[in-house]
Amino acid sequence: MFEEISAEARQILQKAYGVEALPLWTVPREKERGDAATAVALSLARELKKKPQEVAETLSKALAALDSIERTEVAGAGYVNIWLTPDALLRELQETKTVQKPKKAKKGAKSVIIEYSQPNIAKPLAIHHIIGTVMGQTLVNLYRHAGFNVISWNYIGDWGTQFGKLAVAHEKWGTGKPVAKHTLDELLALYVRFHEEVVADATLEDQGREAFRKLEKGDQELRAFWKDVVSVTKASLADIYERLHVSFDLDLGESFYEDKMESLLEEGINKGVFTEGEGGALIVEFPEATGMPPYLVRKSDGATLYSTRDLAQMRYRIDTYEPQEILILTDVAQKLHFEQLVESCRMLAWELPTFENVLFGRMRFIDKSMSTRKGNVLHLEHVLDEAVQRAEEIIEEHRETIQTDDKKDLAEMMGIGALVYGILSQNRKMDMVFDWDKMLSFEGNSAPYLQYTHARSRSVLRKAEMENAELPSDAPAFTDGERLLIKTLLLLPDVLREAREMHMPHKLANYLHQLCQDYNAFYNTDPILKAASPERELRLALSDLTSSVLRTGAELLTLRVPERM
Repeated sequence: MFEEISAEARQILQKAYGVEALPLWTVPREKERGDAATAVALSLARELKKKPQEVAETLSKALAALDSIERTEVAGAGYVNIWLTPDALLRELQETKTVQKPKKAKKGAKSVIIEYSQPNIAKPLAIHHIIGTVMGQTLVNLYRHAGFNVISWNYIGDWGTQFGKLAVAHEKWGTGKPVAKHTLDELLALYVRFHEEVVADATLEDQGREAFRKLEKGDQELRAFWKDVVSVTKASLADIYERLHVSFDLDLGESFYEDKMESLLEEGINKGVFTEGEGGALIVEFPEATGMPPYLVRKSDGATLYSTRDLAQMRYRIDTYEPQEILILTDVAQKLHFEQLVESCRMLAWELPTFENVLFGRMRFIDKSMSTRKGNVLHLEHVLDEAVQRAEEIIEEHRETIQTDDKKDLAEMMGIGALVYGILSQNRKMDMVFDWDKMLSFEGNSAPYLQYTHARSRSVLRKAEMENAELPSDAPAFTDGERLLIKTLLLLPDVLREAREMHMPHKLANYLHQLCQDYNAFYNTDPILKAASPERELRLALSDLTSSVLRTGAELLTLRVPERM
């Protein structure tokens, strides 16, 4: 927003004091502090051994001469506040309009791989899966919007001992029903029963491990069983992903690396990175300074593990896609695993791209008795249905005031939006407590409030019989409500950049909430349709720009917004 002004300020300070300094600007909400403020004089004063107010006064006077600046002042201990001219603010608003349009990825640009969701085959998505799933998709959307070449990757847990356990359970308690005819809930029930029965019959664990060993060795019957389980699961997942507006370029799961692990293990042994542990297992022992425990990469019985497949996956991604960056979203419980994984890659002397394990907090439940093993976990599909049902009830309660051409579609939009926004509006580094009232709130900082504000701004344009409204060429003097709304609109480029670079979707969500508040305050104080020219044109254009920013931001967060509500 202030690149040109910052460049001028740098030249002013260079000429006056012979130092290089690029001011950082903040956008204050208080009208008495201007459209932007900088504390550069405070930091420079120590270096120059001068009073901060003296440095600030020099900068303030020189900036006041710029055509784009209406006035400046020195405030407090040495802050410089500036007010832009109405014409300069309108020019910046035009830039905001262009920022909303996605940039095209450059041809030949290296890719960014973003991995998220990571469901397990034969198990329905549980409520906690929604965190990584919608956060990952939001990061994909933000990177693509900025012009990055993104590969969205769903790394599916479709391999491992659990398939041996499920095969044993299906053989014993599947009542002869073909696995392809089972629902996902029925497959989960078989898996849960296995763990219930193993309490009385410990030999079941050995049977499960033996079945998986046969599967790894290519047993045709078990391979057919496994393929059917994968198909049943993927069909169920597709419906939920569609409702969440989530999609993937690749869904290569753990099984894809089945034939890529042996050569990797040989490489690690030959390089002396993989050494023999207890019972003949293969491990990575890290330097003492890392403080990390040994990393198991092959069991003593020769079976591979999640770690083996992750190493193979890292090698495959580097060799096949040569990415500039890899992001893997997981909850905090995976932190050590990925630290060990990356250190193992370094010890193997692999050339790694920029890598980040984007961590998010755990989802905790008010009902402490919930346990995946006992089968009491909240299924995501059921939570989505409950959210939509609650939205339907609210629409019915307010049927006199809610406008919609399709109540079912609006309920889906509101209910799922409320749940997703309830996740994305929170700092991902914090734990989240699942609570129906909190997650499905329809008041305050919520998706329905965002959706309502978008519909309100579109309603203004419909009443003016306009689809779009252009900013006027000549700017009138701004009211306080107009100026505050304009300043908030101008923050969009910085917010999109921060949310993407910091991998913090809540920054975008909270910005959209602030924009809703500022637009509604403006709507309630400044007449729009009854205003005279040129105020009417300006206010219609601000309504149009607000609605388009809300739509752009909502869609980046995987939400949808209605035209009427």
